[in-house]
Amino acid sequence: MNKGSDKNRNKFAWLYLLVVAFSFLLSVMAFAPARWLGQLLEQQSKGRLSLMDADGTLWRGAASLGIAASANEPVMLLLPGRFQWQLSPLLLIGRVNFRLANAESLSHPLLLTGSWQQWQLGKASLLIPAERLVGMGAPLNTLALSGRIRVMWDDLRASAKGGQVELHGAITFAMDDIASRMSPIKPLGNYRLDTVWQGQQATLNLSALQGPLLLQGDRMFKNGRIQFAGTADAAPGQEEKLANLLNLLGQRRQQGGENVIAFEFK
Repeated sequence: MNKGSDKNRNKFAWLYLLVVAFSFLLSVMAFAPARWLGQLLEQQSKGRLSLMDADGTLWRGAASLGIAASANEPVMLLLPGRFQWQLSPLLLIGRVNFRLANAESLSHPLLLTGSWQQWQLGKASLLIPAERLVGMGAPLNTLALSGRIRVMWDDLRASAKGGQVELHGAITFAMDDIASRMSPIKPLGNYRLDTVWQGQQATLNLSALQGPLLLQGDRMFKNGRIQFAGTADAAPGQEEKLANLLNLLGQRRQQGGENVIAFEFK
């Protein structure tokens, strides 16, 4: 009889400890500071991206997005405005429901839904002032671009497989009134970069819509590396004014019977 009572008391003690531990865990998670999300972002981006002036909690908070040319470089503001997020606690049982808003950078609030391993990103667009790209380092800090870059997508699907993220869908970069401190001509033109993602690979196509600087190219993104080849040329009568910029972009070659600047990223 005593042995049975002792077993019941031990079971009750263990149950009590589990309830206390679980309650403590829920309390910690409920008030988890927003900086935890910033630490995760810095870790995943190897110190390139960070949340600036983060406040609130992991579940509901706000911060500005910063970028650094490297982990040892100072952080600069990448996008205007502050991002406000809401993350459902259902994440703890495997359901993702994330809402991100920024009236200055996003066309409308961004919704991310799914599970721990598969996500759906709702249709939206993101406005990036081109001058903020200087924080990404070479060669963008040398070009010192200005203008507007709008990143647009419809529904994107992503999944985690083998420690890698696979993406499916199309993303378009519309670049308008692009200019550079390396050229006296402002603006240089309007451009469009279309990308189509299939897993960890993407096809890229760059085209010039208008302007004196003519750019075109294509290739692909594969296994975390960009393989891109293109050409740059000046509109008739603008060759001398664009000479310095063209020499910076690449090397002059004969291609298709024409003398053009060829550039590539590998």
